[in-house]
Amino acid sequence: MTTVEYIRYQIPEADREAFLTAYRQAAVPLAASPYCVDYELTESVDEPGAYVLRIRWTSVRDHLEGFRGSEQFAEFLTSVKPYVGAIQEMRHYQDTGVTGRGPQPPEPPTLYEYLGGAAALERLTSVFYAHVAEDEVLAPVFAGMDAEHPKHVALFLGEVFGGPPAYSAERGGHPHMVSRHLGRHLTEQQRRRWVALLQDTADEVGLPDDPEFRAAFTGYLEWGTRMAKMFSAPGATRVVHTPMPRWGWGLTPPYRG
Repeated sequence: MTTVEYIRYQIPEADREAFLTAYRQAAVPLAASPYCVDYELTESVDEPGAYVLRIRWTSVRDHLEGFRGSEQFAEFLTSVKPYVGAIQEMRHYQDTGVTGRGPQPPEPPTLYEYLGGAAALERLTSVFYAHVAEDEVLAPVFAGMDAEHPKHVALFLGEVFGGPPAYSAERGGHPHMVSRHLGRHLTEQQRRRWVALLQDTADEVGLPDDPEFRAAFTGYLEWGTRMAKMFSAPGATRVVHTPMPRWGWGLTPPYRG
């Protein structure tokens, strides 16, 4: 069972910056300890010079025998030793089960919801692929394209941006999308043109143009097209298990094939 240690300090104002610097240094070995769950140093706003360090340990024994017998403790103590005499309390506490949270802010909409959902994506891909057919760089790549391709891409983007998993259910998920790029030998010029044309089309059809949305939107276009180019390269093989990327605000998910 985890336990919480509280260490209370009374530090003169003249020593404040040195004390905080010491704990920034001490935080490095503390964070490296396998026995430390998390920690937090707070400063009182009511009583000048009063500080509380909260450390959650995996157990009391792990703290007293594991951490204190480790190299991390020696490094930790070297940093904070000048302030040991300022400690007013150092005790372990256990959970009582009385816990809760206050009202939480509403969850932000998914990118899918924010951009207008399925209808907005279908409009985007329909107009985009009409332009592709007339583009000298991209038209050869999509020659003979299935008439349903724009709708399939809309489903894929919808799932990526937080919408329903329709592409996975109907088209085979990310592995299927990967398979559509094998052997295509896409060039950097084609990749860049695809991104630029889709961005222009997003303006044309009226997708949100605020910086936060466009940063997330463009972030996926860059990531997705670079992945497509990688899978289209000579010698690339079909990957059976590739997770469907899920894109959010300012978030690039790690890719695990």
